[in-house]
Amino acid sequence: MDKIIRFTISLPEPLLDELDKKVTEQGYVSRSEFIRDLIREKMIKDEWEGGYDEVIGVLTIVYTHHQNDLVQKITDIQHDANVHIMCTTHVHVNHENCLETIMLNGLADDIVNFSQKISGLKGVKFARLVKAAVPVS
Repeated sequence: MDKIIRFTISLPEPLLDELDKKVTEQGYVSRSEFIRDLIREKMIKDEWEGGYDEVIGVLTIVYTHHQNDLVQKITDIQHDANVHIMCTTHVHVNHENCLETIMLNGLADDIVNFSQKISGLKGVKFARLVKAAVPVS
């Protein structure tokens, strides 16, 4: 287990009140756990902004499978990708729509470019990239 270091921060009372409100609303057991999550989130965001670190992400798309050649275009983009596709899931939501998630690993800029290629295809109704990374403890 990592050694825990205690340190003190000073906050204006209104900011501390807002922090305590968020801790309670979001079900955190302590201010410390909430602050640790904020720090991890910021570190992951910084990794993605650099563009050159290896990161992980999940692209979620909803599309109509009736659009001419759309499924083939999505498949071609995946086969030609400059990222590692770890896993895909495909669900038939209804007669018109499919939901697909694509779990990715690679350089941040490459994942963003991959996601934009798929998101911009005609027939893709929704696309969102969730940016993640393996956080420091």
